[in-house]
Amino acid sequence: MAQQKAAGGWTDARSAAGNRSPWLMTFIISIATFMEILDTSIANVSLSNIAGNLGVSENQATWMVTSYLVANAIVIPISGFLSRAIGRKRYFLFSIFLFTASSFACALSPNLGFLILARVLQGIGGGGLAPVEQSMLTDSFPPEKRGQAFAAFGLVVVVAPIIGPTIGGYITDTISWHWIFLINLPVGILAIFLVQLLVKEPDVLVRERAARLKKGLKVDYVGFILAAVGLAGLLIMLDRGQTEGWFDSTLIRWMTAMAVLGLGGMTIWELNHDDPIVPLKLLKNRNLAISTVMMLLLGVLVFGTIQIIPQMLQQVFGYTAYNAGLVLTYGGAIALLMMPLSGAITGKVDPRLLLIPAFAMQAVAFWSFSGFNLNSTFADAAWGRFFMSIALPFLFIPITTVAYVGLPPDESDKASAMLNFFRNLGGAFGISLTQTLLARRDQFHQSRMTETVNELNPYFQHTLGQMTAELGSKTKALGALYSQIQGQAMMLAYIDVFRVLMWSVAIVIPFILLLRTRGGKAA
Repeated sequence: MAQQKAAGGWTDARSAAGNRSPWLMTFIISIATFMEILDTSIANVSLSNIAGNLGVSENQATWMVTSYLVANAIVIPISGFLSRAIGRKRYFLFSIFLFTASSFACALSPNLGFLILARVLQGIGGGGLAPVEQSMLTDSFPPEKRGQAFAAFGLVVVVAPIIGPTIGGYITDTISWHWIFLINLPVGILAIFLVQLLVKEPDVLVRERAARLKKGLKVDYVGFILAAVGLAGLLIMLDRGQTEGWFDSTLIRWMTAMAVLGLGGMTIWELNHDDPIVPLKLLKNRNLAISTVMMLLLGVLVFGTIQIIPQMLQQVFGYTAYNAGLVLTYGGAIALLMMPLSGAITGKVDPRLLLIPAFAMQAVAFWSFSGFNLNSTFADAAWGRFFMSIALPFLFIPITTVAYVGLPPDESDKASAMLNFFRNLGGAFGISLTQTLLARRDQFHQSRMTETVNELNPYFQHTLGQMTAELGSKTKALGALYSQIQGQAMMLAYIDVFRVLMWSVAIVIPFILLLRTRGGKAA
């Protein structure tokens, strides 16, 4: 392909498409990333089945989710370094192979220990896929067309977690939980074949890697160890904090200490290292710094709501796992239609004009959910999810696009790793935040409501008398009354969570005005 030039001095010399269409390359590399991101949510609805089959408690089974998140998060920040060290295409192929092989191991797991080990390997393989794909897209498309390219990537990142619970629930209910992992085999094999055949390692990247190896490959071992320790501590603390009783647990106290010492030490070390494995100095770029914060919030919104909305529908309204997942799928289907539109518009207008109304619409959607009551219907939940999902494409694509403004081409892989890491970290924050807040507010509302349930309250006496007459027993009446109180308290707790998410979204909107567009000089 000729060295085509675009705005800002971009050339296609670093393109992974070679002499083929970059859109063909985009489709091919998205297959593996879709498979990996789907696995972040597909297994969650199958925890009870997996626990029963392996003879462990559901609380123990959640370690298969935690182990995957930890391994995935540790690999993402160093994926840029690994792709530069062994070659971007070679690293992408290795990641697909490891993810696919470990998926097969997950399906054959005879016990929980083997499953957790396989999930760790799966997380290591999957962690490199999204950052490398995003880096390939950045290098293969000129700035004015990146919005459309990131729209394709956005379909993977936004849609895969939405349909994951529905697919996982259906497979588990109709076949077996083993197949939520086995379906990765044909997809992974196809992805390896197509990437090997049709994706190119650009000559300029080969020369850059050869020059680095000639000088001697220096590995920032200290930075990697500090990052691994800190991230493992942070994610285990966030994921297990609520179930372990937070700081009443020795495990959580140790994990907190690991997080503080590891991440604190990593920050100091990497800021003073010439070739850091986690390039924190890139955050001096204003656009990238603000974009990582917004991507963190986007992770909270996507993964937090994927967890809490089906949970609300099952706990409060009595939905099955499959029907609860359908709410996400029906409500999120609009994202499929809006993603190409967002990609086309992003390259033509100021991204801030898309981000502000999109975040505002998210706030309105959470406000809508905060108006739920015990009489709300499937349609109410699907419409609420609809308005939430319609804005997601107008968040993900502009955030991703504007993050690269002012960055040199050879820093794109590092920036991609940053964005994907903060998105995954936001997902961990979102799940932990919503679950912790939900449990605390449920206790609060139950306590306040039961204060009035006593013989001195005439309304309570009247209601108890009516229910006793209907049920024929005071004991049954008290049980039914307490069950109603539990349901109402839980509903109020979910409303509180949605209100907190609403204000979290609203607070970030003013920071969008600080972003620089292509026409400005990046900080």
